[in-house]
Amino acid sequence: MQICGFNKTTLLDYPGHVAATVFTGCCNFRCPFCQNGDLVLHPGQLPALDEEEIFRVLKKRRGVLTGVCVTGGEPTLQPDLAVFLKKIKDLGYLVKLDTNGYLPDVVEGLVREGLLDYIAMDIKSSPEHYADAAGFPGLRMEPVFRSVSFLRGCGLPFEFRTTVVKGLHDAEDFRSIGRWLAGPQPYFLQSYQESAGVISPVFEAFSKEELEGFRSLLLPFLPNASLRGVD
Repeated sequence: MQICGFNKTTLLDYPGHVAATVFTGCCNFRCPFCQNGDLVLHPGQLPALDEEEIFRVLKKRRGVLTGVCVTGGEPTLQPDLAVFLKKIKDLGYLVKLDTNGYLPDVVEGLVREGLLDYIAMDIKSSPEHYADAAGFPGLRMEPVFRSVSFLRGCGLPFEFRTTVVKGLHDAEDFRSIGRWLAGPQPYFLQSYQESAGVISPVFEAFSKEELEGFRSLLLPFLPNASLRGVD
């Protein structure tokens, strides 16, 4: 596992749980608004964290933590992800995976092996503008569609979420997303945040009122759509 970051305690990354978060390096997308630019573009230049040290911390914090979130980067690119997750499960933790859904075979395999308890899939934009939002001109939508369909039927708790960025998203994108994802599952609108690590720091955030407007467009299709992390 290429582990480039570790947060020993979070109340935000795993809904309903006190958790730790593991950040893996590398990603197959190049979302221009990504805040983890170094993880995506230069993972080899970041200090690699010792896997055994992470497990020492997790063993010590059993009883305080109940879950571990594995995020990135894109964790499904890690060839030994299943082995890593099994070690976490063997410690008695729940596991949440954050993924862009572009490698559905990996996600499906992890679920079959009983290694996941919650899945959060990023929805980058409407199908019509997905490649632009993902920074991936050759992107194919079939893997994304397959992952969406799989999550709906896999029996595990899951969520869809979109980081909303002025300059990349508009009202028609959310009408399209609503028609595509229509259903009762949780869907979160997350506001773009400026930071030093953003891949292309040329974007702006929408106001809370504008985000509420997008949510209102989604509600006929996604009644459990809500804002997350918006003051």
